[in-house]
Amino acid sequence: MSSTVTQIGLTPTTSTSPSLAVTGLASGMDWSTVVSELADAERAPETQWKTQQTTLNNQNSAFTTIQGDLTTLQTDVETLQNSSLYTSRTAQSSDSSATATAASGTNIGTYSFDISQLATATTINGKSGVNSVLSPDGDLSNVTIGTAGFATSVTSGTFTVNGAQVTVATTDSLQQVFDAISSATSGEVTASYDSTADKITLTDTKGNNITLGSAADTSNFLQAARLYNGSTSATSITSSAALGSVQLSASMQDADLKTAVQGDSSNNGSFTINGVSISYNTSSDSIQNVLDRINGSSAGVTASFDSQNSRFVLTNNTTGNVGVSMKDVTGNFLAATGLSTGTTISGQNLLYTLNGGTQQLTSLSNTISSGSSGISGLTVTATQAASFTVTVASDTSKISSAIQQFVTDYNSAQTYITSQMAVTNNSDGSVTAGLLTGDMTANGIASSLRALSFAGITSSTISSLADLGVTTNGQNNTATVDTDTLNSALASNLNAVQSFFTNSTNGLGTQLMNYLDDTIGGASTTTPGTLTQHETDLSTQSSDITTQISNLETKITSDTTNWNSEFTAMEEAESQTNQELTYLSQQVSSGAL
Repeated sequence: MSSTVTQIGLTPTTSTSPSLAVTGLASGMDWSTVVSELADAERAPETQWKTQQTTLNNQNSAFTTIQGDLTTLQTDVETLQNSSLYTSRTAQSSDSSATATAASGTNIGTYSFDISQLATATTINGKSGVNSVLSPDGDLSNVTIGTAGFATSVTSGTFTVNGAQVTVATTDSLQQVFDAISSATSGEVTASYDSTADKITLTDTKGNNITLGSAADTSNFLQAARLYNGSTSATSITSSAALGSVQLSASMQDADLKTAVQGDSSNNGSFTINGVSISYNTSSDSIQNVLDRINGSSAGVTASFDSQNSRFVLTNNTTGNVGVSMKDVTGNFLAATGLSTGTTISGQNLLYTLNGGTQQLTSLSNTISSGSSGISGLTVTATQAASFTVTVASDTSKISSAIQQFVTDYNSAQTYITSQMAVTNNSDGSVTAGLLTGDMTANGIASSLRALSFAGITSSTISSLADLGVTTNGQNNTATVDTDTLNSALASNLNAVQSFFTNSTNGLGTQLMNYLDDTIGGASTTTPGTLTQHETDLSTQSSDITTQISNLETKITSDTTNWNSEFTAMEEAESQTNQELTYLSQQVSSGAL
C-alpha cells in the first residue's frame, strides 16, 4: 500500500496543462473581474478629485480673465496720470491753403501768418540741344525712321497730307518717306530736311494751304516729326522743334549725344554731385542707368531729361535757396550732357511775417517750424501765398476719450466678475452657483474697484467722478458717462481735472494705481500681486491633485499586480490538486489501487 502511495506522489504534471492566463480555468472563479472591481473601488476618490481639479482650473481661467481686464484698466489709469494728456493741443487754420499741428504743451493762443512767397527748389537746366541731329550730313537715305533719333518712336501705318494717305514702314528711310509724300500728293507737296535746324519742312509747290493728318491715321509719323497744322492756313509747315533726341536706354556710345560721353582707357568714368561720387561705364551703362544712379544716391537731387527742350535737368529734392555743386572727375559726363554749362535757377525761401510784425521771417521749406517762427511745438504748412490765422487750443476731446475708455474698461471688468459670481435660479426651483460665487478674492476686487473709483477726494472743484458726469447706476457695479457734464468740466476746469487724476498724494489715478499694483503687480515692483498669487495657489492645488491621482494610480498598479499574482498562485495550486485527483481516480478505476 505504501509503495502505491509513493508512486502517486512521483507522478509529474504533464506539459499539456491548459494555460492559466484564462482566469478560473482551474478554480472556476472569474477572478480577473474581481481584480478589476477591486481596482475600480480603490480608484473611487479620483472622480471627486478630478471634479475638484476641473473647478480649480476653471476658476484659475476666470481669474486670468479678470487679471487681463485689470491690466487694461491699469493702462487706462496710466494714461490719465500722464501730464502730457492734459497739455495736448489742437491747431486750426483759418485758411484751407494752410494746415497746422501743435505738439503737447504748445502755448495756447491765436497766431497770424502773412506769407508773401512760397519756397521753391533750386533747378539746373542743362544746355539745350545736346543731342545729335537726325542726319548730320543730310543724307536721308541712311536714316531709318524706326531707329532714327526721334523723341517719339515712329510706328508703321498711314498718315494724311492734303487728304492723300501716305503709307510708311519703320524700315523705310527718311528719304523714302519724303518720296512717298510727293508720290501720294502727285508732286504737289514736297518734303525737305535742314540738318542745321534739325527740322523737316513740307511745302505745297502750287502755293495751296497744306492740311495735315486725319482721324483715320494709323501712323504717328507727323507727330514724331513735330509737324502740326498752325492756327492759320500755310503753304508750308516746319517741325515745331528740333527732331533729334537723346536715346536714354541705348548704350552711351549709341545715345545720340552731340558730344559722346567718354571715360578712361577702360571706359570707366565718374563725377560728383554735392560731393557724392557717381560712376559709370560707357560700354555697359546707358544714360538712363546713370540718371537712376544719381536719383538713388544721397546727392539730394533728381535728374531727368526734358525731351521737349532736349536738355538734362537737375532739381534739388529740398526747397529753399540751396545750391547744387557738381564736377567731372574722370571722363566728361557732365559736360557731354550739358549740365556743367547749364543755367541755375536758384530756389526761393518761404517768406512771411508773424503776428503783424515787420520783420520778414524765412523758412527753407513751405513748412514753418519752431526753428523759424520761435513758437515751440507749432508746425504750419502752406500751399500758397496767403494771410491766415492758426488757433491753438487744448485738445479736450483726447482727454474725454481717455476718461470714457476708462469707464468702458471699468464696466467690462465689473460685468465679468458679476457674471462669474451670479447664482442662477433654475426652472425646477433649484439654484446653480456661479464659478466664483462666494469667492472672497473676486468679491474683494469688485468692491475695492467700486469704492476707490467713486469715493470722494479732497479737491477745490473736482472731487469725484460724479463731477465729471460719471456715476453708478445703483443696480450693479457698472457706471455711465454724461458727456455734456464731462465736456463742460473739461472746458471750464481743466487744471482741476488734471489734479483729480494726477495728484501724487490723493489723486484718483494714484489711488487706483496703488491698488492695481498691489493686486496684479506693476512695472515698479517684482513682487507678485495678490491676484497673481491667488492664481499661483490655484495652479498649485490643481498640480497637487494631479500628483495625488498619479500616486494612487501607481498604488493601484502595484496592488493589481499583487492581486493577479495571488490569484494566479491559487489557480496553479488548484490545477495541481485537480491533476492529482484525476490521477487517483484513474488508478482506482483501473484497479491499480
